[in-house]
Amino acid sequence: MKSLVLAEKPSVARDIARVLGCHKNLPGAIEGSRYIVTWALGHLVTLADPEEYDKRYKEWSLSYLPMLPDKWELVVIRQTAKQYRQVKEQLFRKDVEDVIIATDAGREGELVARWILDKSGCRKPIRRLWISSVTDKAIREGFDHLKDGRRYDPLYHAARSRAEADWLVGINATRALTCKYNAQLSCGRVQTPTLAIIAAREQEIRSFRPEDYYGLTCQAGRVKWTWQHRKSGSLRSFQKEFITDLERKLKGHSLTVTDVQKTAKKTYSPGLYDLTELQREANRRFGFSAKETLNIMQRLYETHKVLTYPRTDSRYIGTDIVPTIKDRLKACNTGPYKKYIPQLLRSPIRTSKSFVDDQKVSDHHAIIPTEEYVQLGNMTNDERKIYDLVVRRFLSVLCPASEYEQTTLKAEAAGELFTAKGQIILSAGWKSIYENDNTLADEEDDADDAAFPRAASQPLPALKKGNVLAIDNISTTSGKTKPPAHFTEATLLSAMENPVRFMESKDAKERKTLGETGGLGTVATRADIIEKLFHSFLIEKKGNEIYITSKGKQLLELVPEDLKKPELTARWEMQLSDIARGARKEDGFLKEILQYTNDLIQEIKSAEGTFRHDNLTNTKCPRCGKRMLSVNGKNARLLVCQDRECGYRETIARLSNARCPNCHKKMELIKKGEEETFICSCGYKEKLSAFKARREKEGAGVSKKDVQKYLKKQKDEPINNAFAQALAGIRLDDGSGQ
Repeated sequence: MKSLVLAEKPSVARDIARVLGCHKNLPGAIEGSRYIVTWALGHLVTLADPEEYDKRYKEWSLSYLPMLPDKWELVVIRQTAKQYRQVKEQLFRKDVEDVIIATDAGREGELVARWILDKSGCRKPIRRLWISSVTDKAIREGFDHLKDGRRYDPLYHAARSRAEADWLVGINATRALTCKYNAQLSCGRVQTPTLAIIAAREQEIRSFRPEDYYGLTCQAGRVKWTWQHRKSGSLRSFQKEFITDLERKLKGHSLTVTDVQKTAKKTYSPGLYDLTELQREANRRFGFSAKETLNIMQRLYETHKVLTYPRTDSRYIGTDIVPTIKDRLKACNTGPYKKYIPQLLRSPIRTSKSFVDDQKVSDHHAIIPTEEYVQLGNMTNDERKIYDLVVRRFLSVLCPASEYEQTTLKAEAAGELFTAKGQIILSAGWKSIYENDNTLADEEDDADDAAFPRAASQPLPALKKGNVLAIDNISTTSGKTKPPAHFTEATLLSAMENPVRFMESKDAKERKTLGETGGLGTVATRADIIEKLFHSFLIEKKGNEIYITSKGKQLLELVPEDLKKPELTARWEMQLSDIARGARKEDGFLKEILQYTNDLIQEIKSAEGTFRHDNLTNTKCPRCGKRMLSVNGKNARLLVCQDRECGYRETIARLSNARCPNCHKKMELIKKGEEETFICSCGYKEKLSAFKARREKEGAGVSKKDVQKYLKKQKDEPINNAFAQALAGIRLDDGSGQ
């Protein structure tokens, strides 16, 4: 008899099959002497659409809402139906005695497998493979320690409850809003509070009133001294007259040193990465979207096998990982890391509670390198960037603290207090891993208020208390207080992870719950939520900053208040966590959601409000003849039919990778009729045909590989066939502007 292994993706299935000695290729599976390995393609089965429960639900009508299924139905996803049939065929083979679930080890991975088993009616015994990386060693060890599948029943119940609750609230509320206001309006218990957070930030920015502030510095004894208010400690004053009077008062005075303090200080490496922290860092450093970072991580995990499971919310590793650290160091001892790793290998591994803590490891530990030997040459440039972030962070936590001596000087002149600071690096410690990386800032610097920066650190001469110094020159400084910054994907991820400051409720228990449950969404879903907001045209990008659209603002006016609040997700996630732990039954949770959905729809039906398209154009839809809407996608401008059922959309301009020959910025490719033209923000224009001729003259041939890579990268937005053909003739440069 044999065991059927069900993996989530073909690449992981092939790795498992190779380790288990399965070499015989079957349709949708690989067979060996003891095991048959098959795979899903993500989800093969999902919850049925409303029309599967009742034919009348094909029509979007307020009178049929809310839709509350008596019994949940699963359907096979049409695009992956062939693979489902092949998996089902293997499940019911007479020589298969049990099923080993080898999907991703988490809530959604459990759902992928269990829905397949439920839909197919398979009742064979199940075991669970629970691993955090897909290296050969991890797979072998995982199969040596397979878990009883029943142990993960509560995890499946939590996943199923989440899916059914989101169906009830999301589909019903979206249909209700769309029908009520005759516009394509979508909402959900995570995406709508996220949109509300963006709107709240924009309101903060609009209502902000800048204030002028002033400061004073003077040069004395080869030291730059900064005036400081004695009581408040502030380095700035909002009273210009006070600073002007102070400048006059100082003339002719000397400065007397009143205090010299030398303090030994240490800074420790930032913690290991979880997915959200890695997405933030990649956006801040490289401009990668959250979705791009997750996709790169998946390739490094599944294809290259050099990093551990990406969808983790933990920044710690367990004590069981510590014995493997040296093997992981040896595996990545190549390229730029050879400068640091041999020294770490020669010494005993240093661990601490700052990154090793069994109590703080959730389903998966932090993202770290695997024991798989890395070949940097096989990675793309983007993969190298993400891999480098993870490896350097891993190396840094194994290094000692960075040590320095901080000197703080205080002095008096004309009865006023002045300060100066200086640092001497005693030991670079973990900072040596980052060499000249200026993006690293100490926590002390991060804490600075933009309006009241701390006195800058500088080289200081040897001074003693009582030294009297002549003041060489005096200068005043000025500036304006700054409003909060618009969200980028990095800062929006932070807000979603910790949305407490955006809560209206002051209830301490609710605020604590939201913090403990990980905020809005999960590490695995936040990237998709942000993408959905872009693709629904509720938000748009200007440069790297995120702005709410008119459609998004109007939606927030029409959505019931409760659906906009982070508190809703906090309550849901707390209950889902209880279900996953076996501390709560799913029936009680879903009963509450049914009642909540009913109340929500009644509120939408009885609400008074209107929705107005303020982006209507005079262009008629070629499919239905109605006027089209002008919208901004994430990287393109589009025309979209206002009729939801028509669904026609057309790309009219896209930000390309082609660089302007004048300013080297990326140019927009605009399509008008049969003519395509590159336009740059600096005013430069060039027809596509002229662009091709120029590039050929410069010796840049057309590479199919480059074109395919470009089109794949741009696939987030729909491209018309004619537009795609125009793009296919473009030879992309390397982004250097040369």
